Amino acid sequence: MNGGIYLDHAATTPVRREVRDRLDEAVESTFGNASSIHTFGQDAKRVLEESRETVATLIGAEPGEIIFTGGGTESDNLAVRGAAYALKEKGNHIITTAIEHPAVLSCCRSLEAEGFAVTYLPVDRSCRVRPEWILDAIRPETILVSVMFANNETGAIQPISEIGEIAGRAGVLFHTDAIQAVGKVPINVSDLGVDLLSMSAHKIYGPKGVGGLFVKQGTPLRPIVYGGHHERNLRPGTENVPGIAAFARALELSIGELPEARERLALLKEKLASGVEGRIQQVHRNCGPGECLPNILNMSFSGVDGEALLMNLDMMGVAVSTGSACSSGATEPSHVLLAMGLEPLLAQASLRISFGRDNTEEQVDRVLDILPDIVNRLRDVGDARAIR
Repeated sequence: MNGGIYLDHAATTPVRREVRDRLDEAVESTFGNASSIHTFGQDAKRVLEESRETVATLIGAEPGEIIFTGGGTESDNLAVRGAAYALKEKGNHIITTAIEHPAVLSCCRSLEAEGFAVTYLPVDRSCRVRPEWILDAIRPETILVSVMFANNETGAIQPISEIGEIAGRAGVLFHTDAIQAVGKVPINVSDLGVDLLSMSAHKIYGPKGVGGLFVKQGTPLRPIVYGGHHERNLRPGTENVPGIAAFARALELSIGELPEARERLALLKEKLASGVEGRIQQVHRNCGPGECLPNILNMSFSGVDGEALLMNLDMMGVAVSTGSACSSGATEPSHVLLAMGLEPLLAQASLRISFGRDNTEEQVDRVLDILPDIVNRLRDVGDARAIR
């Protein structure tokens, strides 16, 4: 850490010491190719399969149902495109929501260009899709429903088990992007009724460049990249065994600490939210206190440009974001907030603050000390975008 206050854990997290130790150990001891039949290769294979078993056990799956990937975006692509290609003879209709991560939305748009039909369901003011909307959207040619577990900008948790029940009764595959939720809330794939579930290591204090996809046994799926016979013929390429071992360790630690971590993060989030609401007028919280991730807080500050607010906070040593890290650099308001019904100017006046295991109450107090002055100053000069 550079001494500042890092409040952007939904974008990425620092690799924690125990995970780094596991990564270093695997780099040193298991550099062999897990597909090689000699001792070095078999040592790597053992670590790979032990990690697979760990990840599977932690989410209620079987080891053979875990596919390791290069990260969350690849997991989403493999799930959405892989399922669409596998089932295109059965139908061409996909259901998703307007608030998905770009990894899913971009997949769906590319599939539309290839002749698939996609329904983008709206959400309500709480950033949630209603299960009955899913039911109404299903038609005979529907082959896949993809709804994220928890939104990466607002933290809103979707009714995944209800949607899973609807999709299961209709005989439609169900994928959920659980990248923000894994390690933050309890997840058991059997209880959820999902066929495909995406994960990523770097959201839970693991290394970047490694992720996973739960693929329920019997789920039709085609590879989207071609090569060797790795990962049940679904993800070719030599496995990143050290990264996978570190991913398994990160997930093990996150889930082991989950009850205490959820409570502590929720308290920090509520302390900041209530403190902001008590000190600053015309502030709107973009996800209610119920059914949201404990670590993500999204707020709109009327009359202030979110990017200007972010930069001013950064100059004071506080790191936050204006939305998805994968959309940084975009000048348009958040597609998530617009889908919730926010006016464009209010959507563009928003910050996402996401807490992590190293944040403290003292850091929250520091933010509450400096944020009101920044907001008032930006409001005094009018539209911040006009003076940049």
